[in-house]
Amino acid sequence: MALVEAGTPVGILAHAEGKAVGWCSVAPRETYRKLSRQQDDTEAGIWSIVCFYVPRASRGGGLASALLDAAIDHAFANGARTIEAYPVDKASPSYRFMGFRDMFVARGFHEIGMAGLRRHVMRLER
Repeated sequence: MALVEAGTPVGILAHAEGKAVGWCSVAPRETYRKLSRQQDDTEAGIWSIVCFYVPRASRGGGLASALLDAAIDHAFANGARTIEAYPVDKASPSYRFMGFRDMFVARGFHEIGMAGLRRHVMRLER
């Protein structure tokens, strides 16, 4: 809330019929607290995708994929050199709000490590 109140952009919204119907948190990595143990804070130009919100009634219809595509476009259009994400496998019992690994692989992200036991650290460069 403090970031939003300070005017720091931290994500994108999906709209349909004049209503916000989904959310993806995407911003320069330094906007967030440390996201993985191997994080090198001397790297510049890295943006992070850290969470999605899609209402239960809208899940399975491609909204998360559309949000991911828009987040990628948004990050690169605003100066990202690399986008980092922390998705999980579909069978994961937790951290599902960070997205699923398959969705990121389909867009060219590659794995560089793990953040804990469930979250894959994945990157996309342009």
